[in-house]
Amino acid sequence: MKKIAVHLAEGFEEIEAVSIIDVLRRAEINVTIVSVTEKSEVTGSHGIKIIADQLFNVINYELIDMIILPGGMPGASNLNNHLGLREQILNFYDNKKLLGAICAAPLVFGSLGILKDKKATCYPGFENQLHGAIVTGENIEVSDNVITAKGAGVAIDFALKIVEILKGKELANKLAQKMIVLK
Repeated sequence: MKKIAVHLAEGFEEIEAVSIIDVLRRAEINVTIVSVTEKSEVTGSHGIKIIADQLFNVINYELIDMIILPGGMPGASNLNNHLGLREQILNFYDNKKLLGAICAAPLVFGSLGILKDKKATCYPGFENQLHGAIVTGENIEVSDNVITAKGAGVAIDFALKIVEILKGKELANKLAQKMIVLK
């Protein structure tokens, strides 16, 4: 079973985090909510508190197949400032493991230089932080092992794209139908 780590920092975008976690779990993908703070309770940008499954320093990333970063501010900046997470992202990228970021969070990938010559998208206004990327403005972009998405309004579609990549288009379509996601 594929294992995904969704990382939360103070100020994360709640809709993005919860939508992604929910859709992936509906697809029976093992999702671990990871706090990059020193506590399991993480507060989103709109004051909603989420209890993480694990703290960053106890996750065995060798057992993780994908890292996902929800956006929101200052959540995306807080993720970008976490040196251990940045190191894991580079390791995943070098090993061709999947990486996903939505909204402002693709700025983390941009700051690490892993978007160079890749199609990418982000929340409007953050394009200049996707250093070296071919910024498309599309809702979702998949470029090699990096998946980026524009923002909260496409969080479910972003999660369904991850389901499609990991478990196939048929399951992604079935989930979309059950959840009344209009195409």
